[in-house]
Amino acid sequence: MANYITRKEYISKLLSYKDQDLIKVVTGMRRSGKSTLLELYRIELIKLGVAEEQIVFLNFEEFELRKFLNDLDSLYYHIINQLDLSKPCYVFLDEVQNVKEFERLVDGLFVKPNMDVYITGSNARLLSGELATLLSGRYIEISILPFSFNEYLTARNIDISNKYLNYETFFFEYVNETSLPKGVELRTSGFDKIYEYLEAIYNTIIEKDITQRYQIYDKRAFSNVVKFVASNIGNPLSPNNIAQTLKKDGQSTHNTTVERYLEYLTTSFVFYKVNRFDLKGRKQLATQEKYYLADVGLLNILKGKERTTDRGHILENIVYLELLRRGNKIWTGTSRNSEVDFVCKTKTGSIEYYQVAWQMSSDKTIEREYGALEKIKDNYPKYLLTTDSFTQDRNGIKHLNVFNWLLNFEIE
Repeated sequence: MANYITRKEYISKLLSYKDQDLIKVVTGMRRSGKSTLLELYRIELIKLGVAEEQIVFLNFEEFELRKFLNDLDSLYYHIINQLDLSKPCYVFLDEVQNVKEFERLVDGLFVKPNMDVYITGSNARLLSGELATLLSGRYIEISILPFSFNEYLTARNIDISNKYLNYETFFFEYVNETSLPKGVELRTSGFDKIYEYLEAIYNTIIEKDITQRYQIYDKRAFSNVVKFVASNIGNPLSPNNIAQTLKKDGQSTHNTTVERYLEYLTTSFVFYKVNRFDLKGRKQLATQEKYYLADVGLLNILKGKERTTDRGHILENIVYLELLRRGNKIWTGTSRNSEVDFVCKTKTGSIEYYQVAWQMSSDKTIEREYGALEKIKDNYPKYLLTTDSFTQDRNGIKHLNVFNWLLNFEIE
C-alpha cells in the first residue's frame, strides 16, 4: 500500500520520545498521513514487545465515537478501564480537537503513572490557548508534511538508488498530481480520481475546518483570497495588497478580514507563511511575507486549467517544504537591492542560504541568481539549486542539481 511506506524520519522521532514524560503532538494538514503514522508507530511498539491490550487507539472522526465527543468523563473511563496501569500504557487520540474540552482529557491521562500519550490534530490552534497553558513545557510537537519527492518515488516503487533516471519527468508528475499519500495510491485509477480526492479534501478543510469553525459568512470573499494566495506562491504578499487587488476586481474585503483569512489558512496547514529577514540589519521584518502550499497538487483545485504559476515558483515551494522537513527555521532574505529565496537556521544552529531557479538559461539569470548570494558577505554556506544537469560552483557558492538535492544523493 502506497501510504504505508515507512516514513522513517517521523517514526524515529516518535521512538526517540517514547516513554519520555512529554505529550507527543502530531500536527499537519488533513490527509497528510497523521493517522497512518500513528498506526505504523503502533506496529513498531508491538514489535518492541508492547502488549496490544496496553495500547488504546481512538480516531475521533469515527462515527462510533461521536457519543464521547461531549462526554469527557465517560471517555476518560472508557480509556482507563481498558488498560493495566501498573504497566506502560500507550494512548493514541487521533483528531482530538473534535472532543469538547479535550485539553482536560489529555491532562487527566498524562498525569497518570505509566501513561504515554500521543495526540493528532489538523489545526495549529490545538497548541494555542487552553492546551498550551495547561501543558506548557510538557509536550513536543511533530509536524508532518505530505510525501517528499523521495517518499513519493518510493511509494511508486521507483528505484531511487539509480542516479541516471529521468527525475524531471517524475518531478512533473509529483507536482502536477499530488503528494498526499492516498492521492498517490489513486494514480493507477487515473487523474480524475486524484482530482475528486483533492476536491473532497479541499472542501472538507474549507467547509468544516475553516468556514464553519470560524463562522465565515462571505464565502466568495474567502474563496477569492485563497485563490489569490495560491496564484502568488513565492511572491511577497500583505493583507493590504491582497485587499487592494481584490478591490480592483470589484470585491471589497477589508485588509483585517484578509489577515484573518490568511491566519485560518496557515493554522489549518494549507499554506505555510515565511517571514522576511533583513540581511543587513539581521532582523525579522513584519511585512510582505511569502506563502507556500502544503501540497502543490491543490493548485489543480485552486487554479484548475489555469495552473500558470511559473515552474520556478513551484520548484521553490517544493524546496521550501524539503527545508522544513529537514528541521530548518526558514525566512526569506531581503536587502536593499536584492532578495535571497531562503535563509535557514539549521537544527545545529548554523546559517545556510538557498537560491532556487528552474534553469540557468541566460546570462541575465546567471547574474541574478549568483549575484543575490554573492552580495552576502559572510562565510556561511550558500547554495544555488536548479534543474540543470551540469552545475558550476562560483565564488564559494555551491550549484547543485535540485533533484539530487531532494533525493539526498551524496553530492560530490
